[in-house]
Amino acid sequence: MSGEKLLTTAEVALRLRVKPETVYAYVSRGLLARVKVPGERTSRFRLADVERLAARTQATRPDRDAAPAMRTATTLIAYGRLHYRGLDVAKLAPETPFEEIAYWLWTGERRRETFAASVETLDRARLASSHLPARARLFDRLPVVVAVAAAMDPLRFDLAPATVTALAPALLSTMVDALPVAGQAPSDERVAARLWSRLTGTPPTAPGLRALNAALVLLADHDLAASTIAVRVAASTRANPYAAVLAGLGALDGPMHGAIGSGVHRMIGAARREGAPAVIAEWLRTGGLPGFGHPLYPQGDPRGAALLGLVADLPVDGDLRRAVDDLTGTAARRDAPPNVDFALGVLAHATGMGPGAAEVIFSVARTAGWIAHVNEEYVQPANRFRWNSGYTGPAPASP
Repeated sequence: MSGEKLLTTAEVALRLRVKPETVYAYVSRGLLARVKVPGERTSRFRLADVERLAARTQATRPDRDAAPAMRTATTLIAYGRLHYRGLDVAKLAPETPFEEIAYWLWTGERRRETFAASVETLDRARLASSHLPARARLFDRLPVVVAVAAAMDPLRFDLAPATVTALAPALLSTMVDALPVAGQAPSDERVAARLWSRLTGTPPTAPGLRALNAALVLLADHDLAASTIAVRVAASTRANPYAAVLAGLGALDGPMHGAIGSGVHRMIGAARREGAPAVIAEWLRTGGLPGFGHPLYPQGDPRGAALLGLVADLPVDGDLRRAVDDLTGTAARRDAPPNVDFALGVLAHATGMGPGAAEVIFSVARTAGWIAHVNEEYVQPANRFRWNSGYTGPAPASP
């Protein structure tokens, strides 16, 4: 038993998405066995037993009800960790190319291939996005680029999984390569290197590219985040994959989702100029401290820890290091460890990227996960999401 993973009642409740009282009910009904640990007063539960029960209880829930379930075999958040098809993402991120992770999400196979788009599609996407006003954010170009890629693809309405998977590398390539180049043209064909040249004029370094690639891996999927729900609802209507991605980009642009990165970037920048204490006080006064804490990771976001560990290998200015240390130290007093949004902000500052870089990194990365969810949704009953509203307006007028 020494090698078995044992879980607390709280961890079991989180995994099964039930209250602790329900866990005790499972025990009393013989559905889950307790494990006594010498020296501990509380019981624990075997991971394998919990997973068997999870598969059983989730499989018996109805597919169509007032709020249809979105099931996925792609991503699991459990026990304080993030997993893609059973693999711990924080352990994969430092050394695994983003392209390989994308294929793992799409197919369950690990393949290393170069992602490329057609020259004509890239030319048209660059031309279309060039008409945006100068004040447009870099992120604003992405919906335009995706729309052009859709218009150029005669197979966009073919929803077969193999067809959708085949278009995904070109879509990701177009999203990156159609952005204007900010620095020297990359000599490396990996997505991370090509994206680097669009986000900063700072020459790339091996540790920097490693950190950016890791960020793409860590952000590729996150279970049913708001943008992923939008993608799946769109896919349930049999919208084509490009349209589903556009739905995701719309949700991701919210300041409480992917766009939070620009706020984190500004906060770190202000802390570098003015000192962390004044900045923290001001942000708390106006609503909260972005980039710290995560409801799904009470003990700390493993993505943030993994990325910050890689950013630590970069040459970091003294004022940035002090600001980061002061911000994290003060947040720790509130029991709020840094999350992946904060780590992205630190990466951006350390590499000369602007405040919009985090949202672009997030969007490119998450598109890989969205494609996996699109394929999962296409095999479900069409148009299955129709929730009942709770009407609160005036009663209908008498005829």
